[in-house]
Amino acid sequence: MKNLILSGLGLFAASALALCHAAHPLPRSAPEAQGVSSPALQALVRGLDQQIEGMHSLMVVRHGRVIAEGWWTPYAPEQNHVLYSLSKSFTSTAVGFAVAEGKLSIDDEVIKFFPQDAPTDASNNLKAMRVRDLLTMATGHQDEPPTAPDAVSAKSFLAQAVPHLPGTHFKYNTAATFMQSALVQKVTGQTALDYLRPRLFEPLGIAQPVWDTNFEGISLGGYGLRVTTEDIAKFGQFYLQKGQWNGKQLLPAEWIAMATSKQVSNGSNPKSDWNQGYGFQFWRCRHNAFRGDGAFGQYCVVMPDQDAVIAITSGIRDMQAVLDLLWDKFLPACQPKKLRSNPAARDQLNETLASLRLAPAPGSDSSDLAAKILNRGFVFSPNDQKLERLSLTSSDGGKNLTLLLRLDGKEISLPAGFRQWNKGRAAFPGGRLAQFPDEPIAGTYAWPSDNTLALKICAYQTPFNLTYRLKFEGDQVTLDAEANVSFGPTKQPTLVGRLAPDANSN
Repeated sequence: MKNLILSGLGLFAASALALCHAAHPLPRSAPEAQGVSSPALQALVRGLDQQIEGMHSLMVVRHGRVIAEGWWTPYAPEQNHVLYSLSKSFTSTAVGFAVAEGKLSIDDEVIKFFPQDAPTDASNNLKAMRVRDLLTMATGHQDEPPTAPDAVSAKSFLAQAVPHLPGTHFKYNTAATFMQSALVQKVTGQTALDYLRPRLFEPLGIAQPVWDTNFEGISLGGYGLRVTTEDIAKFGQFYLQKGQWNGKQLLPAEWIAMATSKQVSNGSNPKSDWNQGYGFQFWRCRHNAFRGDGAFGQYCVVMPDQDAVIAITSGIRDMQAVLDLLWDKFLPACQPKKLRSNPAARDQLNETLASLRLAPAPGSDSSDLAAKILNRGFVFSPNDQKLERLSLTSSDGGKNLTLLLRLDGKEISLPAGFRQWNKGRAAFPGGRLAQFPDEPIAGTYAWPSDNTLALKICAYQTPFNLTYRLKFEGDQVTLDAEANVSFGPTKQPTLVGRLAPDANSN
């Protein structure tokens, strides 16, 4: 640990020197020049596109160079993406910097940093909990403490019963990551976001990170961070390079080795990438790889044996299926030497990557019913979804539509094009840990049948999209809403609305 502190002395000088490179993206290369064939990458991309519903972005890096990158429209390279638990790996990195600077030790007891938040009758197990137990998800909890932004705090965490001796019981624990963020803020006076800016984000050229906070202004730690796909790839490359960037040692290699090695056992299934052991907020993988990941398919996969990094964002349900495809398609494609140039295959790969798109709403572009329901309002009886009213408007005879909703007294406008993603901003309800009051959105529409309209609305900095199905019969509309993924039920109860008395206005 002494080496960590000594190594941290040059941190700020290294960070300052690296800033001159901050604006530069990762270098690009033809795949064959890095020992990977374009047809192999084509097979990977097609597999992800055709077998995995809900892909948002992919970036493949070999030998420090991007060899394939693609975004599924309306997702785009310049857009941040919600990381969910991939945020955890960034939080443990902040702890690593704090340790390197001598501000705390992983062997410190957690409770000593928060004496005013600790219960007066603290148990022996709580008193025994150390920073390393937070890092390894081995806090001794049986039940996870509260994690919502309006509830998570040092006080709520320390109030939770600790029935197991810390260090002996793996329990995935998002609140434990919040405590790491709270620790960083306690010992540095800065949020994890601000603390990482000069130490990690600026040297790596991560230009626009956003990190949500709890009600006390503490970065959430366990989730809430947004960065771009390339930022994820840079973060993975930073760990692959053992804490070096542009020739400077920003974070001690000793910390990188501890963080990405197996610190605690979490299962025994040899076919599961969730049973290979856990480090400091990094999962061990099969094939000697490691990763940070987040709900619904946010990945930073680091493959030291292949000198490769893969960054993925998505909104998927089966996270193991994506890793299985990586091992099946990409792993055997990594060759030790350069391959013969293949411009035709490379052009075909680039064409495929450039044409990726999220599936739009399915159906026809129009219906005989469209003219009869445009600009007519429908009202709803009180319901748990708090939907009061809806209407459809169009300024071009139905070629482009806008769904207007009144939810809990607030007006929401959702634009939609036929087989094209029309963009706007709106509140986007995503359920638990996914409430977005003002989000960039894009929408498509189609008529699956003469009296049914489908609108697919994508919050394209998040994993979420919502599909609304409106079935019109006489003066009545039946509304079904379903999300692609959710922390709870994906389908909402059916609502029935009736033509408003002022039916000719929206």
